[in-house]
Amino acid sequence: MALLLAIRARERSSTSSTASGHPLTHDRLRAAERDSANWLTYSGQYSGQRFSRLAAINRANAGQLQIRWIYQLRTTDAVETTPLVVDGVMYLTRANDVIALDAETGRPYWTYSHPLPAELALCCGRQNRGVAMLDGRLFVATLDAKLVALDAATGMVLWTTVIADPRDGYSSTGAPLVVKDKVITGIAGGEFGIRGFIDAYDAATGARVWRFDTVPGPGAPGHETWAGDSWKSGGAPTWMTGTYDPSLNLLYWGVGNPGSDWNGSQRGGDNLYSDSVVALNPDDGTLRWHFQFTPHDEHDWDATQVPVLVDAIRDGRSRKLLYTANRNGFFYVLERETGAFLLAREFAKQTWAERIDERGRPVVNRGVAPSPEGVFVAPSANGAANWWPPAYSPATGLFYVTAYDGGATFFSGESPHVPGEMLLGGTIGEEDPTPDGVSAVRALDPLTGARRWEFRLKPKSMSGLLATAGGLVFGGSIDGYVFALDAWSGADLWHRSVGGAVLAAPISYAVHDVQYLSIAAGDTIVTFSLR
Repeated sequence: MALLLAIRARERSSTSSTASGHPLTHDRLRAAERDSANWLTYSGQYSGQRFSRLAAINRANAGQLQIRWIYQLRTTDAVETTPLVVDGVMYLTRANDVIALDAETGRPYWTYSHPLPAELALCCGRQNRGVAMLDGRLFVATLDAKLVALDAATGMVLWTTVIADPRDGYSSTGAPLVVKDKVITGIAGGEFGIRGFIDAYDAATGARVWRFDTVPGPGAPGHETWAGDSWKSGGAPTWMTGTYDPSLNLLYWGVGNPGSDWNGSQRGGDNLYSDSVVALNPDDGTLRWHFQFTPHDEHDWDATQVPVLVDAIRDGRSRKLLYTANRNGFFYVLERETGAFLLAREFAKQTWAERIDERGRPVVNRGVAPSPEGVFVAPSANGAANWWPPAYSPATGLFYVTAYDGGATFFSGESPHVPGEMLLGGTIGEEDPTPDGVSAVRALDPLTGARRWEFRLKPKSMSGLLATAGGLVFGGSIDGYVFALDAWSGADLWHRSVGGAVLAAPISYAVHDVQYLSIAAGDTIVTFSLR
């Protein structure tokens, strides 16, 4: 049976990717924004906009959506995968598995299971958020910090490369990004005193081409922002997926918090490049520019949110911009060619900063640093936003984000660094249980940062979003609903119980001219269509 499924998968892959004359090359990835039938990268396209140009499902008929098929993942782990869909085949992940399905029916083709050590240093559970693809190869980064290349037709292993040693606290949870002939991947483990980096590997061989250290070593620019030897366990992980601008040949990647999380007394300085977005040359990994959102962070406000790239009119002229709703509670607009700061505005409750100054640097309020007695600060350590991806619609010109208004009590403490053990430097109390703890999908005007509308959710939501040419914004909730909102007004046009927490981001694709909506919910992949 397994052999038969593998043969069928190979036949399907050959027909859809090769005989059609359109293998998934880098040129095709560059044109993904125009390839509305497929979902070719973690964010759908290099820009990170998570915008589908499909419009068969729209504001007029969204209420007619019905479940087309369900695939049971049979796992007790949290499911945060965003599938790829390439010419009718869906590729998705469980914590240590990659699965290929018929995107029209949900029928499985093959499953690859990656063997994991019995013990792993994981801060936040067993997750894998997806794969990347190029020329018939699938790439997955694993929880034990390996990069694996699979034959997309059969699931057979082509090569395996060790990224880092999991015994030292390193792991990988994010979907890689393919740029030209390279597979770009980050690293997780910021709570274990790792030293973060971004890597590029040759897609054909698995050989490492370059590494950019997100905690600069001696002699490197930025090293002076780490007191003493604190850089050796500085954290700054890169556990989400970045974006890429082919016109500038620049890779944009978000960087996480410094270690230890809640006690910065041993790491004086700004702690570059933690809590930053870095712009790199993908050919050699050299730094073009960086922007730090939260210098010397002591509240675990990773800047790993997916950077969204938009070309728009600003100040009377066309600009190449980068939008991000940061975990620290501020929405930012940067000029993405140079990293110049253009705008910051609160999009969620925050009590830590008086304002963001004209250089983009926060003016920090007094008395907000964690203390042994505890200090209440908003946002909480989970942030005003977090890993769940935002979306942007070129049709409305609005930026959509799942936001949270709430805080927590931060306690500082001591945590000596022991490789493979957590380096937290304190604890945090329960998130704000008051009515101020509001979760909502918010639509922001990127020109001003002003809120156009919000759709409130209870309890707290951790779903990513999808915007479509049909005038819709799709998302989900932790209490088990998928919904469609009017992209202009935020009106609830459709919602459906799916029986499990939605901790992932939806995608849309088409097979045989039928548009589908698919999302992970609980331990299933649920796919909807109009018929």
